[in-house]
Amino acid sequence: MRVLLVGAGGVGTAITRIAARRSFFEAMVVADYDPARAEAAVAAAGDAEGRFRAARVDAGDEAAVRALLARHDCDVLLNATDPRFVMSLFRAARAAGATYVDMAMSLSRPHVERPYEECGIKLGDEQFAQAGEWEKVGALALVGMGVEPGLSDVFARYAADELFDEIEEIGVRDGADLTVDGHDFAPSFSIWTTIEECLNPPVVYEAGRGWFTTEPFSEPEVFDFPEGIGPVECVNVEHEEVLLVPRWVGARRVTFKYGLGEEFIRTLKTLRLLGLDRTEPVTVPGADGPVRVSPRDVVAACLPDPAALGERMRGRTCAGTWVRGVKDGAPREVYLYHVVDNQWSMAEYGCQAVVWQTAVNPVVALELLATRMWTGSGVLGPEAFPPRPFLDLLTAYGSPWGMREQ
Repeated sequence: MRVLLVGAGGVGTAITRIAARRSFFEAMVVADYDPARAEAAVAAAGDAEGRFRAARVDAGDEAAVRALLARHDCDVLLNATDPRFVMSLFRAARAAGATYVDMAMSLSRPHVERPYEECGIKLGDEQFAQAGEWEKVGALALVGMGVEPGLSDVFARYAADELFDEIEEIGVRDGADLTVDGHDFAPSFSIWTTIEECLNPPVVYEAGRGWFTTEPFSEPEVFDFPEGIGPVECVNVEHEEVLLVPRWVGARRVTFKYGLGEEFIRTLKTLRLLGLDRTEPVTVPGADGPVRVSPRDVVAACLPDPAALGERMRGRTCAGTWVRGVKDGAPREVYLYHVVDNQWSMAEYGCQAVVWQTAVNPVVALELLATRMWTGSGVLGPEAFPPRPFLDLLTAYGSPWGMREQ
């Protein structure tokens, strides 16, 4: 397997550090718009065998991405950029005949007239619209293969296969007790992506009704997270799992709720009130004349780089899937989860917990594809594959998952 990794930010760098310890691939080309970031990610891998190399590429330039795949004879494209570049990389991989893997899906657009009741264009719709083309030629696009979506979807499939006869509800629940010394507001993941998913209308799935939307931050509930994190208030947020799980797993209801906290929600609402969540450029005065700039990009530029927060971060992050249903005629309720302690991830990999937890899952998936324990064609989510090999290999990577009977 020869991999083109596009995106050398926090997650991309963590991917190189994790992958460097595995032998399933022959080469990994790390490409970024900023060549210095690509070179730093390669250096971070501590590559004694010469399997990693750096390159420059514009993720929005499909021709350049195709040329880079061909130049290095890569048969897999792993997308570690933000969701704005999903479709250009997705199309470039298909045109080049490469397997495609991402951790977030094509962007949604709210319903014009009823944004908090009906779906407009849903997450992943643009990719699934091309599923027939991928399947026809026997090519694979594995979409949503991070931690959430990704591991959370594997948990959903595992619950359906091994833990339940009937499933009433699947609810992804994400919470943490992370703090960052010296910062009152410092998101542990890309603020661009955080704004996108938190301020868009959340999607809920119900059997018989299908997908529909609600108000942002709706249906608050307190969820008790394991391993000492404790109770955290969680709210509805737009996320890919709700669009993926019902395609392969039978459940009467599917939701995603994120433990954000009142202060975080208040800050996001203020950004929206001021129009600072917008991606469309506005004109501002500059030293050399007017400059066109995206307000959301300005917000991102003003905040600390999440990948650089590890030394100041304390606590744990938990990703998991809560499932309620029936087994052998009796009610059952479980929470399948994965906790990463920032102290451990920094000591072991030099990566903060949130980016490490996101990065480990696509590397596990690549190894399963390389060894042909996972095979398929078309545009497929993690739920389309057998879950046990993934969960066993994740444990073998030194990061076990857990299950709590509720």
